Amino acid sequence: MKKSEIIEYIASKETVCQKNDEIDPKLYEEYGVKKGLRDKNGNGVLAGLTNISKIVSSKTENGQKIPCDGELWYRGYRVEELLSSLGENELGYEKIAYLLLMGELPDESELCQFRNLIGECRTLPSNFTRDVIMKAPSKDIMNSMTRSILTLASYDEHIADTSVRNSLRQCIQLIGEFPLLAVYGYHAYNYSDNMDSMFIHRPDPSLSTAENFLMMLRPDNKYTQTEAKVLDTALILHMEHGGGNNSTFTTRVITSSGSDTYSTMAAAMSSLKGPKHGGANIKVMEMMADIKKHISDCSDKDEVAAYLTKIINKEAFDRKGLVYGMGHAVYSLSDPRERVFKGYVEKLALEKGREKDLELYRNIEELAPEIIAQHRRIYKGVSPNVDFYSGFVYDMLGIPQELYTAMFAISRIVGWSAHRIEELICTDKIIRPAYMSVMEERKAEPTEI
Repeated sequence: MKKSEIIEYIASKETVCQKNDEIDPKLYEEYGVKKGLRDKNGNGVLAGLTNISKIVSSKTENGQKIPCDGELWYRGYRVEELLSSLGENELGYEKIAYLLLMGELPDESELCQFRNLIGECRTLPSNFTRDVIMKAPSKDIMNSMTRSILTLASYDEHIADTSVRNSLRQCIQLIGEFPLLAVYGYHAYNYSDNMDSMFIHRPDPSLSTAENFLMMLRPDNKYTQTEAKVLDTALILHMEHGGGNNSTFTTRVITSSGSDTYSTMAAAMSSLKGPKHGGANIKVMEMMADIKKHISDCSDKDEVAAYLTKIINKEAFDRKGLVYGMGHAVYSLSDPRERVFKGYVEKLALEKGREKDLELYRNIEELAPEIIAQHRRIYKGVSPNVDFYSGFVYDMLGIPQELYTAMFAISRIVGWSAHRIEELICTDKIIRPAYMSVMEERKAEPTEI
């Protein structure tokens, strides 16, 4: 069959698939099935235990569950306290990565050793950049990185060793390599598809992850202390978020099957790249560009509110009725990451002369929850999440949108690694949930020849 004939055939069968795969929504309620493994209040089905992180969105008072400002804990520490414990110019990605991986904060000697180790791991096999990354450049940097991760497995003589010691080594190696895979993948695409110049800067082992990323991305290698601090904070805030998010759960599912570290992280990457998960900040940026295009004054709250109402009523932007960056599956009153991040965003906006853009963000943050509450039946509060501001930050840092989800991966690889190690240590059963069959039984009639 010709390609055109295959496409035509598939198109003719689409309605058949849809008809036979539809399930009556009432059956989910009848059998107590929680779609997305969450109830209407956003509470997840308990699938395991973890000692890595904790998310708090409510408190119990007098036997009643009361929504509260969100809290995020890493290994027993509130993330706000961890960030405030860092010096004004201290970059803490490596320190917090050590905490999540090892379960305790490092002393000065341990931190120095760990930073040196990560620095040594910021290297790729000989000719890897040329033979793998540059050979098939792609606008989809997440796909490019995933291909590179699976190819790196070919260079590991102990790929199949799933012991804790070897898995930890592999995880730390990947933590060091992820920024290179992302930046080099972008430069290869930018050169190939955008007909631009290509820069392949070698990482500096003495610099932090945030500093190396900015240095490798930019043609002149230059960055400010504020830029490095803001990016470092973003990486820490995205590093881990409980065991129930899609990509982390994927990490634990694949680990439970006995698969290797590279396959596990490639699967997590495939989960994260989904627009409902790691791609949310890109949708925020697209929405913000659309809003600025259709309103004349970003400071006019009435005009902003009117256009937000159109978006919610599916009359504007992508006509899905969503204000991207607003609301979260778990948090109701506030996302702790957004609360912390907002201060850094404001500081960077002042440095970059982006006060007008910041004003629009502030107006949407104030108006959107009220408008959503007026037009939607909601079971819990709506507040901005960390993705509401992260795209704005990346834009101010000159990071191209093709790298936004990759930035998430550079951070979240730490959390995935911690959960892989915990899964290896604590469980020996493959994760296998149940699906109830609701199909009707049929009899195949004999065919007359």
